[in-house]
Amino acid sequence: MLLDIPKEALSTHAVTDYANVGPSEVTCRNSPTGHTSVPQPAKSNPMSIWRAIMKKPRTAVRSCHQKQASGHEGREKQVLSSSQVKPSTPDGLARRQKEVVLRDPVSPYHLFRDTAEVTVFRENLLSWYDREKRDLPWRRRAEGEVDPDRRAYAVWVSEVMLQQTQVATVIDYYTRWMQKWPTLQDLASASLEEVNQLWAGLGYYSRGRRLQEGAQKVVEELGGHVPHTAETLQKLLPGVGRYTAGAIASIAFGQATGVVDGNVVRVLCRVRAIGADSGSTFVSQQLWSLAQQLVDPARPGDFNQAAMELGATVCTPQHPRCSQCPVQSMCRAHQRVEREQLVASQSLPGSPDVEECAPSTGQCQLCAPPTEPWDQTLGVANFPRKASRRPPREECSATCVLEQPRALGGARILLVQRPKSGLLAGLWEFPSVTAEPSGQCQREALLRELQSWAGPLPATHLQHLGQVAHTFSHIKLTYQVYGLALEGQIPVTITPPGARWLTREEFHTAAVSTAMKKVFRVYEGQRPGTCKGSKRSQVSAPSTQRKPSPGQQVLDSFFRPHHPTDVSSLNSMAQ
Repeated sequence: MLLDIPKEALSTHAVTDYANVGPSEVTCRNSPTGHTSVPQPAKSNPMSIWRAIMKKPRTAVRSCHQKQASGHEGREKQVLSSSQVKPSTPDGLARRQKEVVLRDPVSPYHLFRDTAEVTVFRENLLSWYDREKRDLPWRRRAEGEVDPDRRAYAVWVSEVMLQQTQVATVIDYYTRWMQKWPTLQDLASASLEEVNQLWAGLGYYSRGRRLQEGAQKVVEELGGHVPHTAETLQKLLPGVGRYTAGAIASIAFGQATGVVDGNVVRVLCRVRAIGADSGSTFVSQQLWSLAQQLVDPARPGDFNQAAMELGATVCTPQHPRCSQCPVQSMCRAHQRVEREQLVASQSLPGSPDVEECAPSTGQCQLCAPPTEPWDQTLGVANFPRKASRRPPREECSATCVLEQPRALGGARILLVQRPKSGLLAGLWEFPSVTAEPSGQCQREALLRELQSWAGPLPATHLQHLGQVAHTFSHIKLTYQVYGLALEGQIPVTITPPGARWLTREEFHTAAVSTAMKKVFRVYEGQRPGTCKGSKRSQVSAPSTQRKPSPGQQVLDSFFRPHHPTDVSSLNSMAQ
């Protein structure tokens, strides 16, 4: 990002005074929000500081983007204290200055050279998009909608659903959602239960709740009109972050603001060979700056969708189709691949004369660290750098499917509602308790939980059926699955608040998580309480001991002492 500092100073190294000036908000021309938090340079004339530094001998620092003469190789960047600054700087500044750091955080190698290059990039990408874009329901609806608020709503729903979710999965959910709630007013008047019910299975359930909260705010506080700019969208609507705000503003209202999602990150990191951690604050700021620089002011919505489409269909995480890429000729990653192939084949003597950055200097903050060398087998997939992720924490829960097979109107199972906040907020689940992985006392704790909802229960009927694991975004939760069927008992007719008895059909359409559907499948496969001899009752949890074959059982019985009970067993096996 470019700050309002004289061009001469920016052309080589940034000079910053950290003595008495702390971080502050500095206006950035390339930021869609108009500002970002960066350290502010000293208020005195930067050129006077620069001239004073340049008068000192032997302070030459190797540029990250130029190959220097051999006499410059090996020199490290200099850190100059206030005693090294020439008296030509203002006396007050010289007294305050404790440390001046020379650094070149971004090499031009990672940027676009001029307006002409940006224009070619836009034209190539948009021409490709016009030919190759996928036919998706939210695009059809946005393109055909005249009312700006309805158009913004259509885009808003799709963008929220597409977060962390594949397009193929979203299509059906989006279609059903828009059929049920075609306008903001329809969604605002719906119940949270209805929203959770339709969202069930899509994951990240807070998205649906916040989407409805945003619709209610638009209807009740904003006169039914969606804010038109990315800044006001992000400021006023709950659950709308920088990306979603930019997508709505550009696609629905034509604001020339860039967007950065996972697909755009991958495209930009490859096109400009950005190998540093894309999740870091500094790299993220640079990516947003590039996106803002590239967005086409005439077709901002189409351009942003084209960049995302390119990442989703061509510039994919693995096995990218570079031969079909409309901006291949401008891709630094592709150029790097070609150069590495030339060097490996020794078709050129020495190092090819190809523009490159110089990460060995340790100055470029957009290059991959020296500890992560180029992997020839990955090709352009060396970019972006994969961020190290913490493994999800492991938790254990004991849950029980409590069924009344003889309830009025057909068999029913008990569901209870989760708290209004936290994981899976407001969804329905089988009664559960947190359990230790060792399973100590979980049976007793689970029985108490069941009795708190359904009254006295026969403890001996509670059976452990197996386990099932489900991974959320940050938690791997293992459910110990139990089952209890109230055979021959008086049906429970009184249900406390926060609980309900549902038929199987109602369960499959209720607002329950995918994890609970997995639990129910375990129960259905090993359901207790059925008639003995039925196929279901014979299914049990895997045993560590292998069951002997019928022939082996006959031999074992023959060599054991014959007791009356053994004779009947042998006869039954022989039959």
